[in-house]
Amino acid sequence: MAAVHIPDGFLSTPVWATLDVTAAPLVGYLARRAQRGFDEAKVPLLGVMGAFVFAAQMINFPVGIGTSGHLVGAALLAYTLGPASAAIVMSAILATQALVFQDGGILALGANVLNMAVMGVAAGYLPFYLGAAGRWRRLSIFAGGALSVLVSALLALSELLISGVRMPASVLGVSLALFAVSAVIEGAITLAVVRALEHIRPGFVGNPTRSSWGPCAIGLAAVLLAAVGVLFASTAPDGIQNLAIQTGTAARARVLLSTPFAGYQAAFFESAWLRKGAAGLAGLVLVAGACLLIGRAARNRSV
Repeated sequence: MAAVHIPDGFLSTPVWATLDVTAAPLVGYLARRAQRGFDEAKVPLLGVMGAFVFAAQMINFPVGIGTSGHLVGAALLAYTLGPASAAIVMSAILATQALVFQDGGILALGANVLNMAVMGVAAGYLPFYLGAAGRWRRLSIFAGGALSVLVSALLALSELLISGVRMPASVLGVSLALFAVSAVIEGAITLAVVRALEHIRPGFVGNPTRSSWGPCAIGLAAVLLAAVGVLFASTAPDGIQNLAIQTGTAARARVLLSTPFAGYQAAFFESAWLRKGAAGLAGLVLVAGACLLIGRAARNRSV
């Protein structure tokens, strides 16, 4: 479902192994950074924001002929949680997607974490850090959302190229154009969500722990997206999937772990709506629960 998730089978063994080894200590370092001065009131927000981003990633929208994209949410997490906590929450989302919903590879998890949870969050936070306090606040929020997608996409494309995936210039050019469109949409949606949150509760972004209405609104939106929004999501392949089809790489995809929630559908229901809605709500519970556990662990260790 996700615009820059890399499945297993797409990356060569040296590439995915190197990225796994690289991502693990980076996530450990960021976890320690997140623990420093961790605010106990922030624990519920980790669960709510993780659930919202997970739900938003399920809703694909058209970005070109036969191609879709969706909100990645790296910048939004960075704005509301801070970059270190955002990276940990995004890592939990990516792990849940890979292990439960077969979205993104298990062996390629290090690559996806590095691309979106580490570099995507950092790229999204940089414009916000530099310009959010001044007259360029809205532009910095938009730019952060757009840059997070562009950086993640460029890293994913680079890893595929290094792995030997042949991309004709025309196919690569179209892919870059589609990722650019997705980046602009990401920036616009991120800005709209931030403005909506600050309209509900002024000062929410930057000091969200003092607000109760903001997290409640985000939680309700997550449930609606997971239970209802999935019915209207585009079924067209996303950027990486479309690229794989165009280059013939799709045949290399491998599934290492089969689950009853594969493809964000609960296999034990006959109704299409129940399959999608149940999978979405199950994902919300799993992601929110994982993020709450992470938050409580950070709280205990920061004491």
